[in-house]
Amino acid sequence: MSDWSKATRPIPVPNEWTKPFWDAANRGVLELQRCQSCGHFQHPPYATCTQCVATDLKFEAVRGAGTIYAYTIMYHTGDKRFASVVPYASIIVELDAAPGALMAGNLLEAEYTEAKVGRRVEVVFEKLNDNITLPQFRLARTNSTE
Repeated sequence: MSDWSKATRPIPVPNEWTKPFWDAANRGVLELQRCQSCGHFQHPPYATCTQCVATDLKFEAVRGAGTIYAYTIMYHTGDKRFASVVPYASIIVELDAAPGALMAGNLLEAEYTEAKVGRRVEVVFEKLNDNITLPQFRLARTNSTE
């Protein structure tokens, strides 16, 4: 299992569109941008809705349960900051509460070989510093009431 405490992660820099997402994550809450016109959730955040091009967008809390939509196993790394954790699973997750909004992350607390399309996962929050907390994912607990 990869020990992410040995990796030096790059620190995201929030901008005007992503700041509400990062502020919520820092509070341990997953919030995604939702169009108030058509109801579409989207991630990453944009200035307009990717479905109907409306500009009335708000961030709403969503549950962090979903399924692995796609994954890749990283056996080599071009970024030396990740060398201590290879191999690891980089995953794309489709959240139950926000179909179509895909989130990237790493599969934590499991062997990389456990990453499979369709596997149930849940969000966990990894604090990088006082301002940035990174939403990541682990395999869903078996006693979950999904």
